[in-house]
This record gives sequence, C-alpha cells and structure tokens, in this order.
Amino acid sequence: MIKNIAFDLDGTLIDSFNTIYKTTEKVLQQLGVSRSLDKEKFYKRIGHHFIDIFKELDIPVTDFNGFIEIYKQYYFDFIGESTLYSGLINLLEFLKSEGIAVSLLTTKGQDQADKIIDYFNLRKYFSFVMGRREGIENKPSAEPLLLICKELNVKPEETLMVGDTELDIQCGKNAGAITCGCYYGYRSKESLEAEKPDFLISGINDLLKIVYNENLISEKLA
Repeated sequence: MIKNIAFDLDGTLIDSFNTIYKTTEKVLQQLGVSRSLDKEKFYKRIGHHFIDIFKELDIPVTDFNGFIEIYKQYYFDFIGESTLYSGLINLLEFLKSEGIAVSLLTTKGQDQADKIIDYFNLRKYFSFVMGRREGIENKPSAEPLLLICKELNVKPEETLMVGDTELDIQCGKNAGAITCGCYYGYRSKESLEAEKPDFLISGINDLLKIVYNENLISEKLA
C-alpha cells in the first residue's frame, strides 16, 4: 500500500527549464563568464547540482557560493516562465482526499524550495518539503528520502518516489522505495528505462493508475 508519494520538483511538478536557463545565463553574465551555455546540453543535466553541471560543461565558475547567492536573487525575475504540469492540482486534491501523504524531495536549497512551493500555492498539499540541507546528502543518496519517511512515519516500501531523472530513480531504489520515472520531464524514456524503475509515466495523470493498482482505491476518478 502506498502511504506517501515523494515528488521531485523540476521536470516533475513544474516545467521550469526556461526559468532555470535564463537565470543561469544572467548570473554567468554578471560574473563575467564569457563561455556560452549550451541550451541542449544544459537541458539534459537539469536535476544535477550546479557544481557538477558546470564541471561537465566546462563552465569556469570559481566562486560557486557567490553564484548561488546571485542565482537566488534573480530566480524569481523569471518565475513567470515556469508552469505547473497539466492535471497536477487535480491529482494533489485527489491524493489529499484519499489520505495519501505528499512530500517534496528536491536538490534545490530548502529556502528556495519553500519559496517556489508557496509561489504556486501548493503548500496545503504537502506533508513535508525536503530541499537541500547542510549535513544531509543529496539524491541519489537515500538519506533525504529516508528522512522524509521517518518524519511522516511511513516505511520506504510504502513510499513512491516520483521523478524525471536518474537521480530520482536511484534515490528511490537506494532507499528501498517504489520508483516511478516521468519521461514528460527532462530525460528521455530510454534513459529512464535504463534505470529500471518500477513504473514509467508519460503524464502526471498516469500516476492515478499506479495508485489504483497499489491501493485498490475506488474508481471514482476513472
């Protein structure tokens, strides 16, 4: 029985690529980084920590902490470029009505994750919001997901980890949770299939089918 659904944020709940890309471009320009940011390559790395992205793309950012501080300042200048995926609110309303806990697990800093959730008026749907916190490992480590399970008093095997990247699937597997890959986000179906998640979905509404199968919920929304 699924008692908790832990969602990734970017590419899972929110289509935020343009916000992330334009904010990153603006900060790099302010820092005087002349190296262009390849949009396609950047797209395929959303979900990873910026340190790893810049290293892989050979973007010379030497003051990473400075980058993050400026990034946070500019992010909401472009928040209008982000949208909730179609059907999300109906899904969250349904899960709430069924008493299924909903949690967030993102690599964004805790303060930024909270601001984004509040900006989109999603707070009432979440039992726990887990952003990047000092002293706690990030995905694909199991640590943040296990912390969520502990806070909500649910077992990992009663938790469904839903995300659009390999980090989400690996995190779920490492924690012993059920896993669901979303290929409407920032990874291809093929790349997610390679991670062997328990489920794959092409749209947020497909998640209902998983909940039906696992919880034998009545078909009132079918």
